[in-house]
Amino acid sequence: MPRIASILETCLHVNDIERSARFYQNLFGFRAAASDERLCALEAGGHGMLLLFRRGGTATAVETPGGTIPGHGGEGELHLAFAIGAAEVGAWEKRLAEAGVAIESRVKWPLGGTSLYFRDPDRHLVELATPGIWPSY
Repeated sequence: MPRIASILETCLHVNDIERSARFYQNLFGFRAAASDERLCALEAGGHGMLLLFRRGGTATAVETPGGTIPGHGGEGELHLAFAIGAAEVGAWEKRLAEAGVAIESRVKWPLGGTSLYFRDPDRHLVELATPGIWPSY
């Protein structure tokens, strides 16, 4: 069976692309790789991309010179997690406090990992997770 190397993109559907892009850029230092009226693609560490789509802006297919991107969407409060080093938990707690971002929950996992949970401007649940939350991480 062919193997998957990693998740390349994850996306959130947001009400205000500029507001959400600022949130992720200011908090994490993510850089915009592409942006237009329907999306902002942010470099999210390593090879990962965080795509911020304008809510309802991707419901129909989009023609590109290389082919068609099928329509898709997403609703509700979604979840995503970013990997951090175990020694960085305290620094991230401080960074979130300085940015005025309330930590909603802290979890210490049976395998030894720690997760910090907070909300973005669209109430998506963002997690910062250290190694030890899954057998593979």
